[in-house]
Amino acid sequence: MSSANVAVIESLYAAFARGDGAAAMGIMSPDIVWNEAENFPYDDGNPYRGPEAVAGGVFARLATEWDGFAVKREAIHDAGDTIISTGRYTGTYKATGKSVNAQFVHVFTVAGGKVKTFQQYADTAQFARALGR
Repeated sequence: MSSANVAVIESLYAAFARGDGAAAMGIMSPDIVWNEAENFPYDDGNPYRGPEAVAGGVFARLATEWDGFAVKREAIHDAGDTIISTGRYTGTYKATGKSVNAQFVHVFTVAGGKVKTFQQYADTAQFARALGR
């Protein structure tokens, strides 16, 4: 068990929850490889490489295109260097006024106290409906 790796991921979620982008980026490895789920609205930049690419390609868009977007982590599973979390995304897409309450799975790899890789799995059908697709 790697409680230190779990703590890294918990601190990442906490930084996102308080809107502290600088802290979140500091938890990411400089060479992070980040993949959004296939058919997710922001998969167009896959793979995002580096914290700045993640911030601009994913988080800036979430912040500007959604009202009340939140990541509600429900469980976290320690698999050593791999940390898996489950939960739900909630929020309302501004352009359509449609909301989501969609399940997700996040798979992280942690190395040297930093997030090295991220893979998202999500209910992309809910997001497509919210976006009016």
